[in-house]
Amino acid sequence: MNALISVSDKTGIVEFAQALHALGILLISTGGTAKLLADCNLPVTEVAEVTGFPEMLDGRVKTLHPNVHGGLLARRDHPEHVAALERHNIATIDLLVVNLYPFEATVAKADCTLDDAIENIDIGGPAMVRSAAKNWKDVGVLTDAAQYAGVLEELQASGKLSDATRFALAVAAFNRISNYDAAISDYLSALQPDGSRSVFPAQSNGRFVKLQDLRYGENPHQQAAFYRDLYPAPGSLVTAQQLQGKELSYNNIADADAAWECVKCFAEPACVIVKHANPCGVALGVDALEAYNKAFQTDPSSAFGGIIALNCPLQLQEALQISKQFVEVLIAPAFSDDALEVFKAKANVRLLQIDLPDPKGSLHTHGGMTDWDKGRNAIDAKRVGSGLLLQTADNHEITLADLKVVSQKQPTPTQLQDLLFAWKVAKYVKSNAIVFCAGGMTLGVGAGQMSRIDSARIASIKAQNAGLSLQGCAVASDAFFPFRDGLDVVVDAGAACIIHPGGSMRDAEVIAAADERGVVLVTTGVRHFRH
Repeated sequence: MNALISVSDKTGIVEFAQALHALGILLISTGGTAKLLADCNLPVTEVAEVTGFPEMLDGRVKTLHPNVHGGLLARRDHPEHVAALERHNIATIDLLVVNLYPFEATVAKADCTLDDAIENIDIGGPAMVRSAAKNWKDVGVLTDAAQYAGVLEELQASGKLSDATRFALAVAAFNRISNYDAAISDYLSALQPDGSRSVFPAQSNGRFVKLQDLRYGENPHQQAAFYRDLYPAPGSLVTAQQLQGKELSYNNIADADAAWECVKCFAEPACVIVKHANPCGVALGVDALEAYNKAFQTDPSSAFGGIIALNCPLQLQEALQISKQFVEVLIAPAFSDDALEVFKAKANVRLLQIDLPDPKGSLHTHGGMTDWDKGRNAIDAKRVGSGLLLQTADNHEITLADLKVVSQKQPTPTQLQDLLFAWKVAKYVKSNAIVFCAGGMTLGVGAGQMSRIDSARIASIKAQNAGLSLQGCAVASDAFFPFRDGLDVVVDAGAACIIHPGGSMRDAEVIAAADERGVVLVTTGVRHFRH
């Protein structure tokens, strides 16, 4: 048996080659890999001896030769293939170990030039990988150091690889080539004539890995599966560890993502309860228990069967309180042992543990993607008929310095904090969104209505149903009030201060209405439509 080894990432390769040699497998290698193996006293044949032609053009040409590709592509069960090999004195290659030039890591560097990128486009490696993978019935192809141990174990046990193993390796090899080519396409097609890079390349190549098939989609007659990004953001839902509970459904995953994205935007202990993709209760507290109790108080009926997310560890006291309710999914960055013990009695409750991303960002290999850094999508996507809408994600953050008070009445420090809290929540509510808040908790949430006034009325009804007073509260509107009637509705409900983007043709009319009603009106200059 012959093995050709040509790797850029040499992690574990010496030990793997030593084990192959111990099995009597002949080693063929290229350039730096051959030198490394020889320096480790392994008998290795350089590929130039196989091809009868020296490596040239700074290594650009070394394996592109019939003596290599013939040895990889020849079918052992075709007599004419075998005869052709014998006629041209070409030996078969039974095992190919290749990982590619580090294109992705190179272009992730802030100082990467076009020349750097071009020189890290592998040619011979992908060609060999494709040849070996095409001929998977006769050749095993390894493209990742993580595959070494399993392949070695099988070779040591039986002296060969099974058909199932070779096919799985071939599929992984074609996936690697696909991802590699997509990375090159993404990088090059984003380049602009002036040397800058567009956020949106001329061709978009989505790369996703399937995590699991789902029982069904939004409805039982729909099929579904769950995929993650090839390089998932730290602290994102796809990094969750499920500690117990039934398999997640399509709707569970969608709602869990909405809850987790909202709760992790708060620095203080926070709880978010989501139902049908909208927060129905959000609150801050001195600890997780207070945050949960306040969030639940907003809309107890909607919280039934909801998704609960906490941005702080879940301890026994929170577990005892939450376990009194019917919960579909409970998310937290950590669970204490006694909290887990509480939920053992409710085996169907899905417990998800997700590490919070570093708010300052983290080291990664996807240069410049600060949103990815903080566990957020950098780009959002939405399918339309035979098309795809892409946009930079709505990760805009508002601070006190960004607020503009446009009313005669000035806000108190407490009102400013309530307005900022309301604004954060409104960002995660489907448009048209109206959110009533006070004291670090939601009092009423109106979502997804065609009319902003209807959303305001629904939010006030929710508060009434929960027995919550709206007198003196803060209100956030995800988009501007096009007429004064929207402002009048929330003030009639009890609002004392209001935050909205501003920018309407009738802003002066809305500001005059705020002054007439004696309330605070603050603008952000940014809207948060969420369709």
